[in-house]
Amino acid sequence: MDNKDKVGSPDRELINIHENYEVEYWAEKLGVTASRLREAVQKAGNSVAAVKAYLNN
Repeated sequence: MDNKDKVGSPDRELINIHENYEVEYWAEKLGVTASRLREAVQKAGNSVAAVKAYLNN
């Protein structure tokens, strides 16, 4: 379960697209739009490694 006390400090291995602060953080960190990030998570899963691999293809 996502720890709401960690606002601004998302889990470093998983992306929760249901939390706006995580979407904003990871979209900026990965250099993509929020919608592109959501698409990548839907296609590749929510692990950061899988999303990075998907976006780099």
